[in-house]
Amino acid sequence: MITKGDDYPLHQTPEPIAYTGGNRNFYDRYFFNGYNRSGEVFFAAALGVYPYVNVMDAAFSVVVDGVQHNVYGSKAMYLERLDLKVGPIELDIVEPLQVLRLTIHDPENGIEADLVFSARTAAHEEPRFTRRSGSQMMMDVTRMMQNGNWAGWIKVKDRTIDVSEDQYWGTRDRSWGIRNIGAPDSQPNPMANPFQFYWLWSPLNFENFGAHYFLNDDGAGKSWNRNAVVIPVTGGDAMPVMVENSSSMEFVSGRRHAKSAEVTMETEAGETWLFKFKPKWNFYMEGIGYGHPTWKHGAYHGDLATGYDEWRVDDMGPEHLHIQAMCDIELITPNETILGQGVLEQLIAGPHAPSGFKEMSDMAP
Repeated sequence: MITKGDDYPLHQTPEPIAYTGGNRNFYDRYFFNGYNRSGEVFFAAALGVYPYVNVMDAAFSVVVDGVQHNVYGSKAMYLERLDLKVGPIELDIVEPLQVLRLTIHDPENGIEADLVFSARTAAHEEPRFTRRSGSQMMMDVTRMMQNGNWAGWIKVKDRTIDVSEDQYWGTRDRSWGIRNIGAPDSQPNPMANPFQFYWLWSPLNFENFGAHYFLNDDGAGKSWNRNAVVIPVTGGDAMPVMVENSSSMEFVSGRRHAKSAEVTMETEAGETWLFKFKPKWNFYMEGIGYGHPTWKHGAYHGDLATGYDEWRVDDMGPEHLHIQAMCDIELITPNETILGQGVLEQLIAGPHAPSGFKEMSDMAP
């Protein structure tokens, strides 16, 4: 079937763009977050394309006055990947790798927005993610991240929030490849490993540069994927290459969420950059579909379905593991101390020896 995508030079196989390479778990996803300089307003969005199961879904979430408001949409996309509108949520790629626009129109639940993301750093390609469970490929993913500024407005119930480039910055990422989506495989895998996932992902914004750190560990604490970079703002001075990195966390009692954290990066010249994280509150990734019991990524809801829910972030229990902690950042270099902002995304499930976790869901003492 020929679709709009076939008019772009994007083909990776002899097939039309509508068809994947054959794995039903293939996906193609956008993620965004944004926050003001005081760290009191936060929003996030996601849009996912699942060609093999013919589903496209999206979500938008905004946190105001401690309440997280979540809008969801899902549709059967009928093989057309470039119609990036899912119910109340629409994404427009104004200029690839530079300018993207999100519009939200859900007046029934009092959530509307018109937001433009403009890149402030170049896009950074993260190292390839590959992970098997027995013989099954569970992850084979390419990811990129990019920091930017936001402009526009958000309406939450009867409150309108002005979003200006000088006050709002954030991050977007793109990822595509293979990871579990939609309904699980009904046939057990006798060689599957017990589930374990240790994931930190932290894009940071400073006045003249961005920084990025992520880590995947196995249960023993051995890293199977990690990355640390600093990236200049567009037109800014070159930044040092980081050759070593590490992280440590102190956990909130009774949870698997960071009370504080530190990331250390070492430059080629042997200088140490120490990033000290001060988490303020948590954004719950369920609000944009990650692990949501109803609106999980790639689930089929028919031709078109929409939904809404909300919660107080302070009321969410420790079982809600997947978060982005809104953080103030203090960066200590050999020459100066620099203040910035960012998130520390955390998904820590199963054992992790360095953290003291031995079981699937034991919590910090």
